[in-house]
Amino acid sequence: MLDFAIFAVTFLLVLVGAVLYLYPASRQASGIPGLAPTDEKDGNLPDIVASRSLHEFLVNLHEKYGPVVSFWFGRRLVVSIGSIDLLKQHINPNRISNPFEAILKSFLRYQPSLNGDTGESHLRRKLYENGVTKSLQSNLALIQKLSEELLAKWLSLPEAQHVPLCQHMLGFAMKSVTQTAMGSSFEDDREVIRFRRHHDAIWSEIGKGFLDGSLDKNTTRKKLYEDALKEMESTLRKVTKERRGRSFNRHVFIDTLLQGSLSDQQILEDTMIFSLAACTITANLCTWAVYFLATSEDVQQNLYKEVDRVLGKGPITHEKIEQLRYCRQVLCETVRTAKLTPIAAQLQELEGRVDQHTIPKETLVLYALGVMLQDSSSWLSPYKYVESRSLFLSKLIHFLF
Repeated sequence: MLDFAIFAVTFLLVLVGAVLYLYPASRQASGIPGLAPTDEKDGNLPDIVASRSLHEFLVNLHEKYGPVVSFWFGRRLVVSIGSIDLLKQHINPNRISNPFEAILKSFLRYQPSLNGDTGESHLRRKLYENGVTKSLQSNLALIQKLSEELLAKWLSLPEAQHVPLCQHMLGFAMKSVTQTAMGSSFEDDREVIRFRRHHDAIWSEIGKGFLDGSLDKNTTRKKLYEDALKEMESTLRKVTKERRGRSFNRHVFIDTLLQGSLSDQQILEDTMIFSLAACTITANLCTWAVYFLATSEDVQQNLYKEVDRVLGKGPITHEKIEQLRYCRQVLCETVRTAKLTPIAAQLQELEGRVDQHTIPKETLVLYALGVMLQDSSSWLSPYKYVESRSLFLSKLIHFLF
C-alpha cells in the first residue's frame, strides 16, 4: 500500500547513519564524481549540516556533479543516484531485504535480519502484504467512522478558527492504526493516549538520540525511552495473548502474524515496527493531502465528484476504492510535491555498476527520490502541485516504493 511505503522524514539521517554503522567497509575511492572529505573524521557531514538537510545537500550535489555522485559520511563512501533511468538500472525488483525495517529494528535493540534466509524473507513479506490488505478491508467501516468523527469535529469549529491539522491527523492516524493493527483494545481513548505517549517518547529518540549519541549520555532520557519501550512491548504481548486462538468480528494485522509460522518474538517485533512507523507515515500523508486539497478548490470539486460517483451512498468496499483513479493521482502528486520520501537507501551487497561507474561492495547507495521527483527534465513545473499528471506518476511511485 502507498501509505506504508513512505519513509518518515525524521528517519533520513538516522537511516544513513545506522546502515553505515551496521555494515563496515573500506575507505576505497570509486572514481564517481563528487566531494572529497571536508573533515578527516566526519567526512562531508559538516557540508550536510550547512545545507540544513540531507535532501538539500543532495540537490546541490547532483546539480553540480550529475546524476551519479559520491560523498563521505564519516570515513565511509556513499553513492547517490538522482536519475529515474539510472535508478531503474540499479534497483533490483526481486530484492526482498527491507533497510527501513532493519534500521528500525537495530534502534529498538532487536536483532537485524538483513542477511536472513531468502525463502523465509519472501514468505514473511507476502504474509505482511496480505495482512495489511486484509486488515484494511476488514476495517473500512471503522476507518470511515473515525473519519466522520473528525469531520464532525471540524464542522463544529467556528469558520475563522485555526485547525491544528498536524495534531488532528496524528490523532486520527493513531486511532486508525492501533485499532486496525491490534483490535478493539484501542477503542478506549485512554489506551490510545497511553500508546501515543510511548510512541512519541520512542520516536523522538530514534530521530535524534541515536544519531548524535546523546541518548546514552543522558540517563534521564535513556530511562524514559527504555520505560516507554517496555510499556509498548507489554501492551503488545497482552494483545497477542488475548487474540491468540480466538476469532473476532474484525480481522486485524496481528491476527495475520498469529496465523503465520512466527515466533512470539517475531510477532512482537513486527507489530512494534508496523505500529510505530504506520502512525507517523499515515499522519504525514494525510496532513499534506488535506493541505493541498484546502489550497485548490478545483481539486476538491473533482475529487468530490469521483467519490460521489464511485462510492455513492452505499457501503465503502475495497473494490470501489480500487476504482478511485483520480484519488490515487491526488495521493501520488502529494507524495511527489511534498517530498514526503526524499531519500531511500539500499546496501550494495556485491560490487555493481550504474551508468559507466563501478560501485564498490558494501557501499551505501542512496536513491535521491526528492531530486528525481522534482527534476525539471522529467516533470513540467516540477515544484507545482498538479494532480492531473499522467498515470505514469502513479506507476513510478509504485515502482520506487
